[in-house]
Amino acid sequence: MAAEWSAVLLTCRRGHGGVSALQRELEVRRLRGGLGPRPPALLLAVEDPWARLGSGGATLNALLVAAEHLSARAGCTVVTADVLRDARILILHMGRDFSFDDCGRAFTCLPAEEPGAPAEALVCNLDSLLGTMTHRLCVGSPPGVWVCSTDMLLTVPSAPGIDWDGFQGVRVIAVPGSPAYARNHGVYLTNEQGLVHDIIYKGTEAQIQQCAGPDGTVPLVCGIVFFSSDAAEQLLATHVIPPLDACTYMGLDSGAPPIQLSLFFDIVLCMAGGMTEEGFVKGGGDASVRSARSVLWTALHGFPLSMACIPNASYDYMTSSASDHIRSLTLLPSSASHLHFCKTAHSHVDQPSLLEDGSSVTNCVLEGAVQLAAGSVIQHCHLQGPLVIGPGCLLSGLDVGSSAALRGCPLRDVVLQGHHVRLRDLPCRVFTLTGRLDDWQSPVEKATYLNVPWAEFFQRTGVREGDLWDAETLRRSRCLLSARLFPVLHAREALGLEDVLWLLGLATVPSEQLVRWRTAWRMSWQELLLCLDMEAELGARQALFFLQGQHKVRRVLLGRQDSSLLPLARSAVHEGYHKAMLDTLDEVASTASDAGIAARALACIAEVLGCMARGEGGLRSGPAANREWASAFGRLESGDIAGGVQELAAERQKWMSRPALLVRAARHYEGAEQILVRQAVMSSCQFITVEQVELPPLGHWVQAVCPARLDLSGGWSDTPPITYEHGGAVVDVAVLVDGCRPVGARVRRIAQPELRLVSLSGTPQGEVVAELVCRELEHLQDYCQPHAPGTSSILAGAVMASLYRAAGKAASTESLIHAVLHLEQRLTTGGGWQDQVGGLIPGIKIGRSKAQLPLRVEVEQISVPDGFTQTLNDHLLLVYTGKTRLARNLLQDVVRNWYARLPSIVQNADALVSNAEECAQALRQGDLMLLGKCLECYWQQKKCMAPGCEPLAVGRMMDALRPHAHGQCLAGAGGGGFLYILTKAPWQKEALHQILANTEGLGNFSIHSIEVDTGGFSVEVVGCDTKDSAHPGGDRAV
Repeated sequence: MAAEWSAVLLTCRRGHGGVSALQRELEVRRLRGGLGPRPPALLLAVEDPWARLGSGGATLNALLVAAEHLSARAGCTVVTADVLRDARILILHMGRDFSFDDCGRAFTCLPAEEPGAPAEALVCNLDSLLGTMTHRLCVGSPPGVWVCSTDMLLTVPSAPGIDWDGFQGVRVIAVPGSPAYARNHGVYLTNEQGLVHDIIYKGTEAQIQQCAGPDGTVPLVCGIVFFSSDAAEQLLATHVIPPLDACTYMGLDSGAPPIQLSLFFDIVLCMAGGMTEEGFVKGGGDASVRSARSVLWTALHGFPLSMACIPNASYDYMTSSASDHIRSLTLLPSSASHLHFCKTAHSHVDQPSLLEDGSSVTNCVLEGAVQLAAGSVIQHCHLQGPLVIGPGCLLSGLDVGSSAALRGCPLRDVVLQGHHVRLRDLPCRVFTLTGRLDDWQSPVEKATYLNVPWAEFFQRTGVREGDLWDAETLRRSRCLLSARLFPVLHAREALGLEDVLWLLGLATVPSEQLVRWRTAWRMSWQELLLCLDMEAELGARQALFFLQGQHKVRRVLLGRQDSSLLPLARSAVHEGYHKAMLDTLDEVASTASDAGIAARALACIAEVLGCMARGEGGLRSGPAANREWASAFGRLESGDIAGGVQELAAERQKWMSRPALLVRAARHYEGAEQILVRQAVMSSCQFITVEQVELPPLGHWVQAVCPARLDLSGGWSDTPPITYEHGGAVVDVAVLVDGCRPVGARVRRIAQPELRLVSLSGTPQGEVVAELVCRELEHLQDYCQPHAPGTSSILAGAVMASLYRAAGKAASTESLIHAVLHLEQRLTTGGGWQDQVGGLIPGIKIGRSKAQLPLRVEVEQISVPDGFTQTLNDHLLLVYTGKTRLARNLLQDVVRNWYARLPSIVQNADALVSNAEECAQALRQGDLMLLGKCLECYWQQKKCMAPGCEPLAVGRMMDALRPHAHGQCLAGAGGGGFLYILTKAPWQKEALHQILANTEGLGNFSIHSIEVDTGGFSVEVVGCDTKDSAHPGGDRAV
């Protein structure tokens, strides 16, 4: 379940100029699916009307903006509180500046990846909070307004257990914490009914202990509050009453003087049971705040204020301490978290072994030997080794040009950051350097810089106090926050990282650096905060993310890894980086060492093109033989992969203008991929050996007859490219149907220079004869008819065996298996090897292929206990479902999903192979029940591999038969055709027929007896037919 928002608003402080960038960030999250299954219609970044509005004023302003937009969408011409009645609104506050992230605490990146996310992206604290609010905390809440701070790391269990029955008023959310932690934070004091009596901020030990529960923990204020619709309407109504009108943009436009309000201590506190009107109003600062509190008391005090403390939740305020920040990025989150922290998140690292456990790398490209000690963090950096980063460090925002300055510079317990700064219209880069233990606001006499007292820093560098602070700056105001340490511009020289690294005092006499530093225009961190360019910083992080994404594409494809690139492709399309991804895929495809890698790269290009169509333009499957692509296809067919890829890319440019063309281009890329798959599979021809035998006389028939086959487990793992990229294993049994071998072929040489083809096919409802005479090869045309389990491949084996023999040649069974693989690639049907293994090799067996090229199939006969073959004969039945299907339609989807490496498909491929081995073991043990479980498991695996392979009528049929079966499964790819059943009792043909006859909506079905064929297929010369008929007698291809 998930909360369905009517509106999501993100507030930001005035003056940073990042509201348009934040709006784009919200829109991207909508595209990614990060705002729930039904994204809100209203998604807004809202700038505070005043620079120091406070969380309470920001809440009231955002509520007004939401109500105004929802009113407009409802067709109203004025703001009406009625739109809040059924609305579910989420307001998130960006809050104050953050020393360790230029985009604030909301956009601080966490060292986490979300493998199951539909689109791949950095995980920011904002994303974590959105996930927590949407999928956990707010599920089941009534309509109203949720307000959430983004200045904390919050973990909530999947079932928070909040009771909303009979809820009224306002509810605050708390998390349990220790009394020691509470000394620097707020706690709630509640009565026995769970109503809030008071909010205590940085209280005494006795005050905090008063709030403790039976387990000794106290309910921490965690920055989240919920207003019911009624309470939200009353709060909204205050925006027209002075001085609260000054909290909104309307007040700004009306010339009202600014006012600063706290969400918790000015708005929420007025509803606490322990407050009196006089005490609350007098507790305000100046007269305007006291007046505002009086208005709020009148509007809101009547609402009950309840608290929900979430068991097993955790709260970690993001402080200005570097040690705290580094700790939060290098320690694993609690087990209740929905995030999975990892040492390397969304990063390319050439030598991951050099990253010690307890370190963290997020959104980075680390080339060469970059050594990172435990307890250190690198984010948003592109660095080239050799580099050594010691413990206790935070590096952020450093580009590849900074690497030279870092070499040979021992870093330990420092925070080194690169910033995007805009001075009016001048963009520039500024680097800052501080110590892990430094405090921003302690006066110079008691504080440190770079972890040493200021006096020691002055002594070892030659910097003077007068360099950092003006003479008129008061002593108590002289602190790290206001020290003009960081060079911004120089009249004659370009500045770089070395212009702050020298402050470490590593040089004996840093006179040159000191002179250069003194002559540069420098700013303090306090001054830099006002000039930070959030839009440029977010853009740089995005560019770096997709740069490491390009490295990932190469790593995954060239390393043949089972990682899905589809989420990355979606993100590249959402965020305008599709061209870079297409170029990288072109590069991989054209330089790959084998056709298998190139084929997967082309399939990934098809996925990118499909994503660019954004669900429009038609179905992904379709024809791929447009003449415009023929030249590129020809190059691929000839083995010129690099030239073919280049021509494909050139042609692609003509098909990018609209969704319909993009989808058609994607189909042609899949067609190109199939050419390379064919070439990869046809490497199996080296396992085909043919020997000369006596040539049959002219006009004498050579006849091959074959059993049908049932695949008992493992099917789809034999399908190219799965079979040579993952490895396959399939358990097959050769069977007689109603006592006959139902598949066969006859071939004879004739005097006329022509090719006569006759196909006699049958269903339980009748027979169809198709004849074709070809005097030129061009007359051959591909045609398809419904067929029995695996018949197309078995028939191909029978035809090839007959052709070989009629031409005076003979091939072993292993050669025929690989020859059929080769043939089906030539015919572009793209099938695997299980069918011919099942029909050409007698009895019960398991076929296997390794994850390698050339593709080779090896078959092992399965020995079963004495009498078990007859037991199978007594318990196996075959049902013709009356539903036909074309396996190739299913095949296209399966191959597409495999190339996308969807996690469910990769896991299912593993499960198919392991289930095949378990099925083989069940057969060796003669265990019918275990065999039935394997069949049931196999059918679920088939449905996972090819959703839609179970028609409704077949589902009804299987439901009717389930009480009487150990297991059942559709043969082959599914979608229709034949169903086989392993019955609990023997000889159940008549009983099952009666059950199905009494089941509605099944259509024309028939039931057939089957038995294991231990003889296998046969090829023989049967003499001359004087009637000059090409019909293969009683042998049929069903």
